Amino acid sequence: MRGRLRIYLGAAPGVGKTFRMLDEGHRRSQRGTDVVVGYVETHGRPRTAELVDRLESVPRTTMTYRGAAFTEMDIDAVIARQPQVALVDELAHTNVPGSRNEKRWQDIEELLDAGIDVISTVNVQHLESVNDVVERITGVPQRETVPDEVVRRADQVELVDMAPEALQRRMAHGNVYPPEKVDAALGNYFRVGNLTALRELALLWLADKVDDQLDRYRADHDIKGTWEARERVVVALTGGPEGDTLIRRASRVADRSKGADLFAVHITRSDGLTGANPANLARQRALVESLGGTYHQVVGDDIPQALLDFARGINATQLVLGASRRGRFAQILSRGVGVNTTALSGPIDVHMVTHEGAKRGRREDRLPALTRRRRGAGFVLALAGMPLLTLMLANLRGELSMPSDILVFLVGVVGVALAGGLYPALVAAILGSLLLDYYFTLPLYTFTIAETENVLALMAYVLVAFAVSTVVDVAARRTREAARASAEATVLATLSGSVLGGEHSVEAILERLRETYGLSVVTLLERPPDTPVTPGRHHEPQRWRVVATVGGRPCTSPDDGDAEIPIDDDLALVLCGPTPSAADQRVLEAFAAQAAVALRQQRLEEEAGRVRPLAEADRMRTALLSAVSHDLRTPLASAKAAVESIRSPDVRWSEEDLRELVDTAAESLDRLDRLVSNLLDMSRLQAGALAMSVQPLAVADIVQRALDYLGQGAGDVRVQIPEDLPEALADPGLLERVLVSLVSNALRYTPAVQDLLVTASALGDMLEIRVVDRGPGIPAAERDRVFVPFQRLGDRDNDTGVGLGLALSRGLAEAMGGAIEPEETPGGGVTMILSLPVAARRLDIGAWHDETEGAASEESPPARPEQGQ
Repeated sequence: MRGRLRIYLGAAPGVGKTFRMLDEGHRRSQRGTDVVVGYVETHGRPRTAELVDRLESVPRTTMTYRGAAFTEMDIDAVIARQPQVALVDELAHTNVPGSRNEKRWQDIEELLDAGIDVISTVNVQHLESVNDVVERITGVPQRETVPDEVVRRADQVELVDMAPEALQRRMAHGNVYPPEKVDAALGNYFRVGNLTALRELALLWLADKVDDQLDRYRADHDIKGTWEARERVVVALTGGPEGDTLIRRASRVADRSKGADLFAVHITRSDGLTGANPANLARQRALVESLGGTYHQVVGDDIPQALLDFARGINATQLVLGASRRGRFAQILSRGVGVNTTALSGPIDVHMVTHEGAKRGRREDRLPALTRRRRGAGFVLALAGMPLLTLMLANLRGELSMPSDILVFLVGVVGVALAGGLYPALVAAILGSLLLDYYFTLPLYTFTIAETENVLALMAYVLVAFAVSTVVDVAARRTREAARASAEATVLATLSGSVLGGEHSVEAILERLRETYGLSVVTLLERPPDTPVTPGRHHEPQRWRVVATVGGRPCTSPDDGDAEIPIDDDLALVLCGPTPSAADQRVLEAFAAQAAVALRQQRLEEEAGRVRPLAEADRMRTALLSAVSHDLRTPLASAKAAVESIRSPDVRWSEEDLRELVDTAAESLDRLDRLVSNLLDMSRLQAGALAMSVQPLAVADIVQRALDYLGQGAGDVRVQIPEDLPEALADPGLLERVLVSLVSNALRYTPAVQDLLVTASALGDMLEIRVVDRGPGIPAAERDRVFVPFQRLGDRDNDTGVGLGLALSRGLAEAMGGAIEPEETPGGGVTMILSLPVAARRLDIGAWHDETEGAASEESPPARPEQGQ
């Protein structure tokens, strides 16, 4: 039997999740349950450590990674112990590379499969679905995440809640972080605004899980009624112009209840022949989604029942309908959707919203059953065929009876109906009844009918003729509607396929429309935002501007085209060429709506492109403030302490002590100088203001100078550079600086200096310098991250700088026309490949060289880089 999982969810670190988990473990232990601690991190909190000490703990397993020892939960030991309950902290934790599972939640799955109940903890910022939201709120990326489905599958999820002010007081008392970290935490991640937003995220996420549990319970117990646990507003859309009014009204209804959900639903018939206007539905769907709602489409022939089935299925509490557009006479014959829905709604509140089209009658663009030519042929056949039948039957008057004459005339009416439709058939039926009465009913040649039986026969003839004509006409109309729907579906499917295939630009959609209808020009016009709407001057060219066009000369106003398709108040689609028929209007409006959506998407992408550099700069600024706080304070504090010690009149220092204090101050200030230089150079790189003096140079000389700069520690580095290697085109000072960074970074991770190799070779018009180490290597997924500013692989210490070394080196290489790429060293380790243009390419980049000439010189000593692999 699989174990049960219980999770304590918190909005932020320090709210008490681990404490609550341990408290629950003690409560169960006192009740006689076998409880063990699988893994709990106390973070140096005495009360947490006390609770852990009072429970049995399964020994952890120790793993070595990059020369450091780390402890993880021993899964096999816990399973072998076979407790009833295991306490496992930090559900989203990433295990040390080399562990059996990548994530701790995968370890917990093994315990659950072994029949062990597990109690765990997780913070809302680690949930995958809200990870990006948390980063936007706090400015701190969360790399350890857990799939939402893992938490949703838990048997119990309990929120550990705490007011932001109470959490800040807990931090100030030193109950969460050590005293030296409290100020920085309160001023950054743990601001009241951040904590309030995280708290709301946790509450909303848990509310959604509770909704899922409620839905499962109602489904399991076959509960059809509505439980008003949460307001859900459904608005019914017909595709008519009144839909916008209904959506906005439904949104206002939902806004009155905090956290209410908005749903829009359109019911389509199962035969698919009488669909709504797709352009209206596309616009209304965009409106619903912009208001935070969702759009749904349901198939059903009984509209009131389908609508209520959908509403009950989502546990809706309110339903918004538009007042009927049917006229008074039609409402007398049938109550309509609104009245029937209200009568069957039960506990669901129904809002009937009036609009401009209410009770004005339905204005549907119905296809004619037959073409005009066929209807004309039907009228000719009726007017000529009925007299011919009369002449034929008159010659057979002695052989046929009255019922036979009526049947022959009925066959004629059916023939007219097949040929010309309803109205020619009605004319044929009326004309046939008159001819039957005049020529074949006693007394002859009068419109008087002597026998009652003949009266009934003629009445039956007229009714049957009318019924048959109606059936034939409806069948013909349905056939044409089906053919038209199939053609529209093919066109719309082609449009959708082109969009899904990547043709999402406005021009691609307009070109597809032009090809479909054989048009010469298709132009999308837009009214500038500041243009006033003046009656009678709507079509003036100066009031429009061309957004996109395909074909020949673009239309500059709606009057320039043969047809205009208004999209909204500020957009119009103008067509030149064969004028589309009225039956094509729905598809044309669908194209227009898709073009408008593509235009909005294109502009959003452009806006995002403009905002992205600002967001990146803001992210860089945030990372800078958080990363350099420690690195600036440490050398300053060391230098200040050394200088104050020297100045102290209370202590007599020996000459050796004074020298050591001066060296300490000098070393600290040198470290500070390197940090500030790196920060300034990174800023210049990002601003494109880094000056260079690019010239041909011998790589072997620059490599040797870089090794000399690194001192004795790099003396045993092996160098293999061919004598016939061509010269590289680079700035001598910047290239030396890049090599110092790469080699010092490799020295840091290579066990023996003799294992470090620097080679160079020419490859086409590029020259490659390789720094090969035999260290622990970099996982493939992490290779790009080591070049991100303010990042150190692992983020496990703050003693090696802010992580600018590799980021700055790549930036300097790219500024010189080169690149730096990492690859795996065969047998283990990392090879950093520095690519530079050979000197032969100097003429190709002469203009660029002229712009950068005269800045950094060969004599400029490189600042020792921050190391950041």
